[in-house]
Amino acid sequence: MTAARILETPPDEPRVTAYDLAHKILYLRLLDAAAEGADWREVARIVLGLDPDHDADQARRIHDSHLARARWMTEAGYRDLLRQGSAN
Repeated sequence: MTAARILETPPDEPRVTAYDLAHKILYLRLLDAAAEGADWREVARIVLGLDPDHDADQARRIHDSHLARARWMTEAGYRDLLRQGSAN
């Protein structure tokens, strides 16, 4: 299975997007890592496939923006998923 391409920042829409659906497992992994207190650099490497040693600022932006979107999904976005049903 080929992973969906990761953007520098996920969409900032007030609804669940196709990007969110394509990255829902990634979001779950980010939330799990945050709950476990994992170092963002390790998460960037393992979950996002980034090299924080190459460009730490960019890796941090990608990590933080996707973690924020993952948190949004748990606070508001899940309502869209419920409305759409279990097809996604």
